[in-house]
Amino acid sequence: MIDIPYAKLLGLEIEAGEGAPVLVMPFDDGKLGRPGYLHGGAIGGLLEMAAVAALKAALNDENVRWKPINVTVDYMRGGRDRPTRARGNVTRLGSRIANVEAIAWQEVPEKPIAAARMNILIKRP
Repeated sequence: MIDIPYAKLLGLEIEAGEGAPVLVMPFDDGKLGRPGYLHGGAIGGLLEMAAVAALKAALNDENVRWKPINVTVDYMRGGRDRPTRARGNVTRLGSRIANVEAIAWQEVPEKPIAAARMNILIKRP
């Protein structure tokens, strides 16, 4: 389980794998948008948490505070009533700002349902 309250609300779990963590969000009626489809806010939240998980992995669990500066989400296809996975990728890690991308998919990563780009402020102790 992830120690961020919003991640717990979404029911996110970490799936074992190489590189950045893959987060899995189970489908339930609380994440329903139009009938049979995930709500865009749930998908956006999953992407944000995947980006943060990738950043934490890149920082090697260094004790830092972080704050999103901006988030851009591109919705590519509707998320259906099944588990959704997401993985982040840190594209630039500076001393104060990190640029992170994330994709969400349901069947295979090569067919994403959404993608996001984030700039994250990093505050080291």
